[in-house]
Amino acid sequence: MKVSAQKRTPGDARALRGAGRLPAVVYNKETNISVSLELREFDKAFRSQGTSSLINLDIDGDEHDVLVKAVQMDKRRRIPQHIDFFAVTANQPVDVFVPVEFIGEAIGAKEGGQVDIQRREVHIRILPRLIPGSVEIDISELAINDSLHLSDVISKLPSQAEVLDDPEEALIAVLPPRVEEPEEPVEAAEPEVIGEEGEGASNEAERDADAE
Repeated sequence: MKVSAQKRTPGDARALRGAGRLPAVVYNKETNISVSLELREFDKAFRSQGTSSLINLDIDGDEHDVLVKAVQMDKRRRIPQHIDFFAVTANQPVDVFVPVEFIGEAIGAKEGGQVDIQRREVHIRILPRLIPGSVEIDISELAINDSLHLSDVISKLPSQAEVLDDPEEALIAVLPPRVEEPEEPVEAAEPEVIGEEGEGASNEAERDADAE
């Protein structure tokens, strides 16, 4: 996806945001360029590409393949405030987080189990042109107490990818259904007698009980 940007002078961020533009920086070991781009255009590209897919950033006619490395957000309004783009080099591997998409409904879930998703991405090192947009994992055969680990994802990645996480780390598991413990019955409380009960009153209470 292509996004247009313009070089900018550092320090004018507030004015840019007021005009509907985002301040950003494009960098790598050899490059550091301050730029600005349209907020709406970035939002559209980011929703489509995320942090794991390349964006073709056109800076005043000079094109760069970049990855979104960081997005600073306004915590109250949830609007981007600043973007860090990493400019990739064609033959140099990059470290990226690739989304994991779980497909299907686990057998265990149909039997009352609870699906516990522990991770939704895998961290890999790979050449930019080989970065997968996502990895799909079929969970339909997972029964109660079954789980999948990062090692189960490796075969679905490009062969050139190096997984940077622990392969034994869990991605998803199907837990047994929760069993609610039955409440213990509450014994009926003895009726409270206020004051001293004489023999006559006691006998009368007994006669009333026998008559019922």
